[in-house]
Amino acid sequence: AFNAANRISETLFNLVAGGALGSAFIPTFASLLAKEKRQEAWRLASSIFNLILIILTLLAALGAIFAPQVVRYIIAPGFAADPAKEALTIYLTRLMLPSAVLFGISGLIMGILNSRQVFFIPALTPAMYQIGMIFGVTVLSPRMGVEGLAWGVLIGAAFHLIFQLPILFKQKGTYSPTFDLKSPDVREVARLMGPRLLGVAVVQLNFWINVRLASQQPEGSVTAIQFAFALMLMPQAAIAQSIATAALPTFSIQVAKNKLTEMRNSLAATLRGILFLSIPASLGLILLRKPIITLLYQRGEFTIQSTRLVAWALLWYAAGLVGHAMVEILARAFYALHDTRTPVFIGIAAMSLNVVFSYIFSAAFLRMGWMPHGGLALANTLATGLEMIGLVLIMSKRLNGLNGKQIGTGVFKALLSGVMMAAAIWGWISFSGEISIWIITLGGILIGIVVYTASLGVLKTTELKDLVQAVRSRLG
Repeated sequence: AFNAANRISETLFNLVAGGALGSAFIPTFASLLAKEKRQEAWRLASSIFNLILIILTLLAALGAIFAPQVVRYIIAPGFAADPAKEALTIYLTRLMLPSAVLFGISGLIMGILNSRQVFFIPALTPAMYQIGMIFGVTVLSPRMGVEGLAWGVLIGAAFHLIFQLPILFKQKGTYSPTFDLKSPDVREVARLMGPRLLGVAVVQLNFWINVRLASQQPEGSVTAIQFAFALMLMPQAAIAQSIATAALPTFSIQVAKNKLTEMRNSLAATLRGILFLSIPASLGLILLRKPIITLLYQRGEFTIQSTRLVAWALLWYAAGLVGHAMVEILARAFYALHDTRTPVFIGIAAMSLNVVFSYIFSAAFLRMGWMPHGGLALANTLATGLEMIGLVLIMSKRLNGLNGKQIGTGVFKALLSGVMMAAAIWGWISFSGEISIWIITLGGILIGIVVYTASLGVLKTTELKDLVQAVRSRLG
């Protein structure tokens, strides 16, 4: 009930604030700063802030009013057979909707800070959200049940916002109580945002369809795919989203100064780095998925069967980690070029295939005697892989190449090192016996890192040298 209810507030944020910040606001704002148009930049930020606040507040209010219809006919129709569960989902939905407004404002602040080349504080905001969630789980949930988790979401969203305010005030920007709808900069954000909103809507529709299908499958399927997807997103966020956050302002400034050759080299180097990190992460997550799930979740009502359900979905989701990471960077490159249409249309095609694949593979898995929710995860992985291929081909044509030979060489070395790492982890798990799950998990991660790094060193991989130099420069 909690996971299904949280989907609505997440959707509102992604449709309005997420689309504006990810594809339209940051390139436009960063471009104004690069051209030393500070006053226009802060006026744009004020206008977008006011628009996000008004729109999200209105949508949250409408979501609260029509929550019963949304839950029954869109989010979780399978809950209709259990009136108590459906009623709880409706209540939790209404309780968590204000978090969309808080995240929307916080997301805009994050975009402003990133455009100002401030990354450290925004990078810590997810941890602030997790503090709120932990408070909800450990303090509120024992007394309030699942309602405590919902309050944890609200508290975490507030922390997410408040944590960034001190550093925002240090930027000495000026706030204007205006919408400035006639401004060419606001119109540029709206122009770029339009296609992106369509793409986000399709992605959210795809998530809803997956939840709908899972809600009609065996008990625990909805939670399994959501837990598994969240676990896959952890390394994806650490690898791709953190790098993409820094890359988008950089790409945008290079485009604003018409330095496309520099952008091509920056993008190619970024993609090589992403592959260098995401390939071992994908293999490691596949091999260590059961120990990780057991360590993180298996307690209380989360049983061994729950672990099996999540591990089965994670097997198929983890295989798509590389695709998700690559798409994250490639999309940012298109946004920097002020092109939101191409990644959106490619994404719509991919998500349409995802829907078709979801029906096909879940049914096929069921016929083979496999747990059908794994088919939903496999559908996502295949669709994302096709999306990645489409974006690579188009961007390569747009920039007259992407240094394909260097990327190919890097992929080969990463795969070879990844195979060595996987063999070492498999051997560790096979011979570890009945020792502590902590030792199995942490030992597997440590062995994987050591073997993978050593293999890259033997192969004299450029990316490893770049990483060592970056660490040394940070340490002074």
